[in-house]
Amino acid sequence: MPAALIGAASQPNEIDLRRIARRLTGRVRYRYVAPEVRPLAGGYQIVAPCCSRNIDAAGGVIDIARIEYDEAERRWNLYYKDHAGDCWSLFIHSQRLERVMDSLNEDPLRVFWQ
Repeated sequence: MPAALIGAASQPNEIDLRRIARRLTGRVRYRYVAPEVRPLAGGYQIVAPCCSRNIDAAGGVIDIARIEYDEAERRWNLYYKDHAGDCWSLFIHSQRLERVMDSLNEDPLRVFWQ
């Protein structure tokens, strides 16, 4: 983990990074791609190859989700990438990482796994 990401904050950390990566194996959509969980200040970013070609016609790696921990509110925030607007939008927040991961894995509205 880069030294710049290690400090007083509890996120990112190796344990939660592994928990997120392990929980991604339970996703409903695009089970044939290999997503990657990357640490970032305050949380994690999930990227994966764009096999549908809906976002990247060349099939390159695209942003799927961001998971951030809000220390002040003591909750997890799950964001999806608005590719048209090139910005992150809040999808759900919860005190439980498991609930956030369930929303990401189930994705009935197809906002993550496009």
